[in-house]
Amino acid sequence: MSKKPQKKPAQAANRATANAPSQRAARTATKRPADTPGDVTARRIATALEAIAAHLSATSPAAKGPETFASADAFVWHLDGRLSPVPRVSRVDLGLLKGIDRMRDILIENTERFANGLPANNALLWGARGMGKSSLVKAVHADINAGRKPADRLKLIEIHREDIESLPGLMDQLRGADFHFIVFCDDLSFDGNDASYKSLKAVLEGGIEGRPDNVILYATSNRRHLLAREMIENERSTAINPGEAVEEKVSLSDRFGLWLGFHRCSQDEYLAMVRGYCGHFGIRIAETELEREALEWSTTRGSRSGRVAWQFTQELAGRLGVRLAGR
Repeated sequence: MSKKPQKKPAQAANRATANAPSQRAARTATKRPADTPGDVTARRIATALEAIAAHLSATSPAAKGPETFASADAFVWHLDGRLSPVPRVSRVDLGLLKGIDRMRDILIENTERFANGLPANNALLWGARGMGKSSLVKAVHADINAGRKPADRLKLIEIHREDIESLPGLMDQLRGADFHFIVFCDDLSFDGNDASYKSLKAVLEGGIEGRPDNVILYATSNRRHLLAREMIENERSTAINPGEAVEEKVSLSDRFGLWLGFHRCSQDEYLAMVRGYCGHFGIRIAETELEREALEWSTTRGSRSGRVAWQFTQELAGRLGVRLAGR
């Protein structure tokens, strides 16, 4: 019996070679390149950003309507676009602010014109610390609103110094509203390489939209030009054109049409502040003893100002058991 011839090794090899492309294709289709550490990090960052965006979209505040502005006379602006109502503003009565009569009268006149829809200037209250700059703004706001109908009342909005770059967003919310607004920034100043002052410059008078007609800006600062002296001197020494570099920064304060300077008070003005506080809150003490203790208090503090007078009044009232009601 004849044997069936066996397959030659060459034929088997040929069949294996013919099947190789299809096998490689199958392996290529199912094989996934290994992730590098950079790819993993990038995917994690993308996922985190998507989650943050979704959260912000879900929690973003709605636009402020007339009913929101009517809910209070004062608000605090937050960086996320919220306006928080302030039911009770921390302020002192206008009559208790001594030694600043001229600045008081000028600011009242400017604010009253603005409240009546007439042209008025942005105001920069600058000078010695503790002399009632921010207290005057809040007291004038309350004085102007006294006796006004709810629809005619001024709204006071405080923006924090660190949020000044969001000022254009606040202007967008206030533009076209039915009320008039005082946007107030306390202790405004700029240091180092801080460039946020450019946002303020644009809002004050430089932007294409300009300041809304129903908004005025009041700011307080210990610096007349809102910049530290060493910051100005550094610009002079390092700039190619020192004059232009300084002018760019100093021009910020020029955007405020009204400058009100506050200077250190005399001893008589300081004692008048103390007497005014004591009389207003019913603190009974002999005149000679009051003067002696008030002067001793100012000596230990190293200064005389409205703030020092108020701090002495608090200490004296606490010691005598008198409550400072109605502040």
